[in-house]
Amino acid sequence: MANERDSVLHSWCVQSAWQAPTVVGGSGAHLVLEDGRRILDMSSLAECSNLGHQHPRVVAAIRRQAEQLCFVTSAWGAQPRAELAEALLEKAGFDGGRVFFTLAGADANENAVKFARQASGKPHGLIVTRDRSYHGASYACMALSGDARTSSQIDPEAFGVLHVPPPDTYHCPFGSEDAQACGERAAAAVADTIDQHGASSVAAVLMEPNAGTNGIVPPDSYWPGLREATRARGVWLIADEVMSGFGRCGEWFAWQRHGDAGKPDLMTLAKGLTGAHLPLGAVVLSAEVAARLQHEMLYTGLTYCGHPLSCAAGLAALRAYEDDGLIARSRILGKWMYAELQALQSRHAVIGDVRGGHGLFAVVELVADRATREPLAPWPQTPPALHALVDAAMAEGVSFACRGNLILLAPPLVIEGHILADALALLDRLLARFFPAAC
Repeated sequence: MANERDSVLHSWCVQSAWQAPTVVGGSGAHLVLEDGRRILDMSSLAECSNLGHQHPRVVAAIRRQAEQLCFVTSAWGAQPRAELAEALLEKAGFDGGRVFFTLAGADANENAVKFARQASGKPHGLIVTRDRSYHGASYACMALSGDARTSSQIDPEAFGVLHVPPPDTYHCPFGSEDAQACGERAAAAVADTIDQHGASSVAAVLMEPNAGTNGIVPPDSYWPGLREATRARGVWLIADEVMSGFGRCGEWFAWQRHGDAGKPDLMTLAKGLTGAHLPLGAVVLSAEVAARLQHEMLYTGLTYCGHPLSCAAGLAALRAYEDDGLIARSRILGKWMYAELQALQSRHAVIGDVRGGHGLFAVVELVADRATREPLAPWPQTPPALHALVDAAMAEGVSFACRGNLILLAPPLVIEGHILADALALLDRLLARFFPAAC
């Protein structure tokens, strides 16, 4: 079998260090490697395989669509595209809204910014985002992101982007030790930034409502405060639901934890939209935003936007989430997983914080000193012992994801309870093995 090591450029890694095994198949929460080993996927790969691997209903839908119509551009209609748009608007409660389909999350975020600027009549309007955020790896999305890994490559101000401090309750940039107060102050910082530059100069605020690879889970006070601040100032609020959507945080979309009062003006989707079976992203626009674009030319779009195969996969994925009760299951199983991780925290002093728990997403932050919250390594470096832990887990058939000092847990929503319990038991043993002084 061909080996990619000498022929493919791989993302987010040093090429000379890439030595990943080849995946030849998958089923449920497991991947199958070319040597026959089954690996439990505890991160849904890039937090995107929410339905697990090779979900039979999605695979069947792709097969049926391929036999009927593989491709037509968005200049023509396609039945799965229309049906998926209607289903997304219904799930979001965006009556009278519209859906613009993209290829992935990055171009969804770029197009959301385009639409917000055009609909607000501010073609060069400022976009407010936050530090420790991630919205994609294109140049525009690197500007939108507050990502230390790529900050040297881009000038956010050149793209009309302003960054504000994050609602990081464990390392609160506002000096508060109270989580709700930290969230309120982070929302107030957005309001202050808009006021400082003038609401007439700001087109939108773009934020992640919950889960993100940045490891920050905002407190309950944050999103309502953000919604109130933007609405009062007439600034569009864009929810980046690329990672947090489709049950990952226990709701169809993470902002729904706050009810209709937390509804954004636009939201961006990808990843779980098809359960990662095929590439697809989307921008969902409220009726008000869509109405302002109804009679204007949209100078945007790529050849494969709204690809019929991908839309058929997306429609089948939505039906699988619903028919299999996976949104509620994520909420229930995620609550149990969060409690188990808190129990690990009580046994391992290296665990400084556990956050998440709204669905099957949680962050475990490791520290050198729990009292001072001193990190094991400066962000975004990953300490060698954590790398060793991940490698040891892989040798035992479990794939954990880490970033910096964080262990990110985001298993497929279809994972069986006893398998999840076994994975957490393995994590318990490995923490004791690689961080014995902190037990």
